[in-house]
Amino acid sequence: MPKTKMGKWSLGLIILMPILFVIATSFMSTFYKSVQAGDTVLADVAQRPALALTMLAGVVCGVSAFITGLIAIINFKDRGILVFVSTIIGAAPTLYIIGEVVTAISSI
Repeated sequence: MPKTKMGKWSLGLIILMPILFVIATSFMSTFYKSVQAGDTVLADVAQRPALALTMLAGVVCGVSAFITGLIAIINFKDRGILVFVSTIIGAAPTLYIIGEVVTAISSI
């Protein structure tokens, strides 16, 4: 179990991430069945706000779990296994966002 506040935050955020993704998926299958996705994130927020904002909140939770987990491990020496697991899981959306930014920059 996490010993520091940052470790507990990391664990809480990583638990919240899939919950938000499940909620967003339920929005997609109920409210937004016939609504087309937007070409950009802003267009998607305008067309399907509840779905897009819930998904974005899930991604933000994942990235935040990664950052708070790293801070807990490096600065506060939290060695709880769940802190390491939440940091590794939080690295996935972080790497995805980095990849998207690099792809967008390289296509310019």
